[in-house]
Amino acid sequence: MQTFDAVVERCQDTGYYAGYVPGFPGAHAQGETLDVLRTNLEEVITMLLEDGQPHLQSEFIGMQ
Repeated sequence: MQTFDAVVERCQDTGYYAGYVPGFPGAHAQGETLDVLRTNLEEVITMLLEDGQPHLQSEFIGMQ
């Protein structure tokens, strides 16, 4: 099982959460709750991994 770091933001207009995996093209999703976002993002990543291992275009280091 692989793990990926995701950046999560909340839209102030809709209240929805949006998440993406930095450097992983196409690995983004949204959801009404954090649990729904996580499920949606896991589904997207699973589908993307069916095409093979990603060549990450960047590496998440952290926040300052």
